[in-house]
Amino acid sequence: MAAKQHNPAFEALVESLRTQVSECTIDDVRSWQQAGRAFFFVDVREDHEFAQDHATGSMHIGRGVIERDVETLIPNKAADVVLYCGGGYRSVLAADSLQKMGYTNVRSMIGGIRAWREASLPLTVSGKAPP
Repeated sequence: MAAKQHNPAFEALVESLRTQVSECTIDDVRSWQQAGRAFFFVDVREDHEFAQDHATGSMHIGRGVIERDVETLIPNKAADVVLYCGGGYRSVLAADSLQKMGYTNVRSMIGGIRAWREASLPLTVSGKAPP
């Protein structure tokens, strides 16, 4: 699937925030998972996107409600948190918001679920991990 074309002002906003937000690669995330490193792996896409498929081991807190719900789901503001979306834009916005809320170890996964799929990394489809 081709990368979505975004509006110029949206792209400019995200690019301006990239310098303030830590990012990591899919390889970083996969190595942390394989090493048993404790971190919250959070899909910030819409409900229907998460329901279609998501990176195995991730939890869902949609971008539209993350500021409202994150403190309940991840009360420790020093916890390691990796956010991802479709291609790495919405997760940058979410990471910026969480940092402003006092979260100190937040990263956005570069390339999002698109990069995860392209690397054939484990996906959970319709609530079940594929065989």
